[in-house]
Amino acid sequence: MTEILVLYYSRNSATRQLAEYIAEGIDQVAGASARLRTVPPVSTVCEATEPDIPASGPPYAELRDLEECAGLALGSPTRFGNMAAPLKYFLDSTIPLWLPGTLVGKPAAVFTSTGSQHGGQETTLMSMMLPLLHHGMLLVGLPYTEPELMSTTSGGTPYGASHVAKSDGSAAITPEERKLAMALGKRLATVALKLA
Repeated sequence: MTEILVLYYSRNSATRQLAEYIAEGIDQVAGASARLRTVPPVSTVCEATEPDIPASGPPYAELRDLEECAGLALGSPTRFGNMAAPLKYFLDSTIPLWLPGTLVGKPAAVFTSTGSQHGGQETTLMSMMLPLLHHGMLLVGLPYTEPELMSTTSGGTPYGASHVAKSDGSAAITPEERKLAMALGKRLATVALKLA
């Protein structure tokens, strides 16, 4: 079984839900399976610590998860048009994988959730692409052969899956956003299997 890592940070559950739909898409591809992982929040209090295992949801990511995966879906809520600090903090710890080129040639995709339609979805997706390019990963987006890209009035971009959650997080993931997230998972898994 070829494992695809779905790694994300989620504060109010919307990015987590996108991750689950992407994982569902991955699992629909014969020979592929999703490995869900998250990262802990970052605190400004120097003494603050998180338990080694989160109280609920998937385990925290380790560098080993990146080493073992055949592909990566990376997700974050938008923070002023950029990825959230906890995800960036984790990515900054991946230099031991960058030095020997551990991730070179593996496919990767990105996804995000924003508070508003113009809340920086595409810049956030691009901010997550930058470290992946430095790792030598091969970026996979959503082609316009996915009809929902032309019909969605909420999230969804050719750069990756996205969701517009509203500023209070009250908006549910739309059918189009769900289909695009699942399509991204399927596409990533299909590419990973072809490259394996």
